[in-house]
Amino acid sequence: MSGSAFSELIQVGVVVKDMEKTIERLTSLGFGPFEPKIFPPDAKQLFRGEPMDAKFKIFATRMGPVEFELIQPVEGKSPHREFLDRNGEGIQHLAFAVKDLAAEINQLTRQGSKVELKANLQDADVAYIDLNIGGLVVELIQKK
Repeated sequence: MSGSAFSELIQVGVVVKDMEKTIERLTSLGFGPFEPKIFPPDAKQLFRGEPMDAKFKIFATRMGPVEFELIQPVEGKSPHREFLDRNGEGIQHLAFAVKDLAAEINQLTRQGSKVELKANLQDADVAYIDLNIGGLVVELIQKK
């Protein structure tokens, strides 16, 4: 899959209802340690083209080269809240590192995928893309 947007898996994102309970259970099973992830207050996020002002609890741990991310929606509209309301807890996205985010978005949307979320963070540009098959959502991350 060299050259594919999906050749470098870097994260598995799981949506949860109760962060503390989830971390306690996963830690007892040997996962962790989990560390909080804090988004910068000036991060610009668009959910379906509209400014997103959602709040989350996010914790993560490394599993070899892959980050295992837990996301608990706290308030506001987001793809995470929609996933939790529709499906309950579970794997919400797979994240991949890409070199040219705009080119990957263009390629995927030409093939019928939909951009759900775009974010400009301090160290990366990010897009959540619904692949429009099997409920698969990918997060593409281009480091700055």
